Amino acid sequence: MTEIDRIDRRILKELQLDGRVTNAELAQRVGLAPTSMSDRLKRLQAHGIITGFAARVDPKSVGLELLVLVEVSLDKTTPDAFDKFAKAVRKVPEVLECHMVAGGFDYLLKARLAGMSQYRSFLGDVLLTLPGVSETRTYPVMEEVKSDGPLPV
Repeated sequence: MTEIDRIDRRILKELQLDGRVTNAELAQRVGLAPTSMSDRLKRLQAHGIITGFAARVDPKSVGLELLVLVEVSLDKTTPDAFDKFAKAVRKVPEVLECHMVAGGFDYLLKARLAGMSQYRSFLGDVLLTLPGVSETRTYPVMEEVKSDGPLPV
């Protein structure tokens, strides 16, 4: 991994706040020449520090009002079981995030759906059919207090 200096950190902070900022504006904000800015951006992308750019979409405006967190326990905790589950869950578009965790269950998922009846179908038809799933616990989110904060770089 490449060393990240204070200017790189300023670039990352600015881009997290406004990913559509022009190269010239970004260069001005962090005090660099546009050519230097371009070189730094290319380096940050090439080293995988900047992993991409995307638009944030309001979930309610596209009919995805229900956010759920789901604890998933597997029937076996072997490397093969973990690999099979991970490979399968990556293909499920409703799952926004999946984290292997330490503790009383194996994975914590974050999923978005239209509503509770869609979640019920999703649970039975998708989640419980993933390889190795033995048990789930679902936590519907009542209010998203903070969900799009930038990384504190």
